[in-house]
Amino acid sequence: QVQLVESGGGLVQAGGSLRLSCAASGRFFKINDMAWYRQAPGKQRELVATITSGGTTNYADSVKGRFTISRDNAKNSVFLQMSSLKPEDTAGYYCNAQITTQVVNYFTREYWGQGTQVTVSS
Repeated sequence: QVQLVESGGGLVQAGGSLRLSCAASGRFFKINDMAWYRQAPGKQRELVATITSGGTTNYADSVKGRFTISRDNAKNSVFLQMSSLKPEDTAGYYCNAQITTQVVNYFTREYWGQGTQVTVSS
């Protein structure tokens, strides 16, 4: 069973930093694109940042210059370094990954972590 497990959320003052981690476990063939999403209360889930297996990154305009996504393919992990945090960054942050498994044939589907809460106080 493939699982994504996040860690690193917490309470931080505005202007501070946090680093989120997400590790994939279980049996799989390959991890393709990985991403971080966030969802604030009463709002839709939004894409924060993505990273391909080759390391190409993309960011939402709201976090450009403040957040950095990275991955360690050897550890099946993705990270989100968040700096200059603002109260509007407060949300549940979710790890997402496109993972290929093989039973008989190869099959790629999307997996989600359980989420980790980030709260930024003003």
